[in-house]
Amino acid sequence: RTQAEMAHTCRGTINLSTAHIDTEDSCNIVLSNGGRTYHLKANSEVERQRWVTALELAKAKAIRMRNNQSDDSGDEEPASQSDKSELHGPLKTLSSKLEDLSTCNELIAKHGAALQRSLSELESLRLPADSGEKIKAVNERATLFRITSNAMINACRDFLDLAESHSRKWQRLLQHEREQRIRLEETIEQLAKQHNSLERACRGAPGLASGTASISSTAKGSVQSAKGEASDEDEETEYFDAMEDAPAFITVTADPKHHRRSGSNLSGASEGHPEDWNLEDSVFESSNQSSYNESTGRDLLPRKRRRSRIPDKPNYSLNLWSIMKNCIGKELSKIPMPVNFNEPLSMLQRLTEDLEYHELLDKAVKCESSTEQMCFVAAFSVSSYSTTVHRTAKPFNPLLGETYELDRLEELGFRSLCEQVSHHPPAAAHHVYSRRGWTLWQEITIASKFRGKYLSIMPLGAIHLEFHSSGNHYVWRKVTSTVHNIIVGKLWIDQSGEIEIVNHKSKDKCQLKFTPYSYFSRDVPRKVTGVVSDADGKAHYVMSGTWDEKMECSKIVHSSHGSTSTEGKQKTVYQTLSPKVLWRKYPLPENAENMYFFSELALTLNEPEERVAPTDSRLRPDQRLMESGRWDEANVEKQRLEEKQRAVRRRREAEAVEALEEGKEYEGYIPLWFERKVDAVTGELICVYKGGYWEAKDKQDWSVCPDIF
Repeated sequence: RTQAEMAHTCRGTINLSTAHIDTEDSCNIVLSNGGRTYHLKANSEVERQRWVTALELAKAKAIRMRNNQSDDSGDEEPASQSDKSELHGPLKTLSSKLEDLSTCNELIAKHGAALQRSLSELESLRLPADSGEKIKAVNERATLFRITSNAMINACRDFLDLAESHSRKWQRLLQHEREQRIRLEETIEQLAKQHNSLERACRGAPGLASGTASISSTAKGSVQSAKGEASDEDEETEYFDAMEDAPAFITVTADPKHHRRSGSNLSGASEGHPEDWNLEDSVFESSNQSSYNESTGRDLLPRKRRRSRIPDKPNYSLNLWSIMKNCIGKELSKIPMPVNFNEPLSMLQRLTEDLEYHELLDKAVKCESSTEQMCFVAAFSVSSYSTTVHRTAKPFNPLLGETYELDRLEELGFRSLCEQVSHHPPAAAHHVYSRRGWTLWQEITIASKFRGKYLSIMPLGAIHLEFHSSGNHYVWRKVTSTVHNIIVGKLWIDQSGEIEIVNHKSKDKCQLKFTPYSYFSRDVPRKVTGVVSDADGKAHYVMSGTWDEKMECSKIVHSSHGSTSTEGKQKTVYQTLSPKVLWRKYPLPENAENMYFFSELALTLNEPEERVAPTDSRLRPDQRLMESGRWDEANVEKQRLEEKQRAVRRRREAEAVEALEEGKEYEGYIPLWFERKVDAVTGELICVYKGGYWEAKDKQDWSVCPDIF
């Protein structure tokens, strides 16, 4: 008990820390403390010894508690007391266990000596010869036991002395590390404030953005430094950064008069010259569509008129610290968030938004060369990040069993279906079929961590793309997204990492590197570079651009080994034709800044539609209320839906326990429209579409759908 507890104990209580424990005979125990004495009697000597041992351990613990309270007493503030407790807790626990061990050793020594005396007394008695020999043997064993116990006691005492001698050093080291951590956090916060001040100063300074040199398509041997360190005499030169895990390389634009390319199926943009790239049998008319509504196919029906705006985002103030201070280190999917941090779309709809530039895949179908087709697939993989540059809000976490369909078969030639197949960890399965000759499927699990000043979002899982006519099967994975300035400054998003796209039929590869933003770098922000190579490792194309604006492709006509870089890597120099723009981002709609920076496709994703499944994200009430600007009602509805889902999960857990007790197998949640299979290409377990959804939609038979809303 603590000193405060001792002041309120019942009458007759003895403080064990100052008590004296003694034994009168084989069954009696004497417990005394000042003027109060208790005589206790056990049923047997064994029971008495158990009580004595327990009382001795309790006494040792009481003495330690008294000493700790006297050590901690002082004029320190409550915050420092808490910090000290956190710092010294492990050391105190170790010392407590060692003192318990020391107490047990003392008891062993005490009882060993008593046993030795008893055996010596028996040996001195007159007994038959056989009994004397046996007693002598027992005495010898008792002696060995005592020697061994003494050795153990000495070893434990040495260990205790060593731990005590080092405890002060450990405390100083821990305290030093803690102070260093606090100073580092303060420094980082100060740097963040200075960073914001510098950004504001840069925005206010005139003419800073005019230093970016444009690359002329007729430049001969043009080279541009990857660091942007271009002087007057080399401002027409162009370099590309190397990936960390790939050989370093430089590209040099070749003279179009000396290099012609014939018979190409890859053609395209307004930047190039006809003599550079043969435009006959063009794969696409142009990659510079000015808006989302211009890329229609001739073989498809006219597009249905869809909404072009949603209600403006309300201007609600929110104290970020009041919500985030207890969330550090936790997984984002397990933190109860108000809709103030959301955008009125679910994660399933954001996943579907990757199809905004689906026409890149339609054009890739027409490529005869697998390496040229790889260029379009690479551009498509980068285009999915273009919508994230201003989208700092968090999409709604889908409920288990929630679905989302995007049926554009008659307008755009494809139909898409997503389903939330797991809740913890959150996982969504996605399947897209295009009548233009390709199928895409994926299962994405989102791992996210809030680290106080930034949020890391790590999509896990592979994306599969197969072209029907050629059988080319492409597989790649997404990069890490990071939301910066969570605490101080304006939120902004960066993409970083590498994507390796592999054609498992032809073994072609494309290595794409997303360069992370650096304040000290003069490089182009949001830069993406890469090389397309065949199965033999021969490079055919250089990919370059930014993930928020455009991607270009340059045909390699010659390669050679250059100088060795400062990191010791030998650079490869690629001589290329003028670049062609494969993909360019569509401009945002008017007033997009007040509509969550939604693109034209995103504005239509939550538009109400008839005949969809009752589990469709469009029917989710909290999301609909938020889109309408009724955030308070949306928060109440969001909590209701989450509690309903928790109740369903608890019921499933109870069913699982019941099945286990009965010796039965419990399958758990089974997805409605997807099933788990081992992928033949990657060997991973993945959810694939098993069919039945579109047939159920035609019949309007949704009897298998659960009531999740």
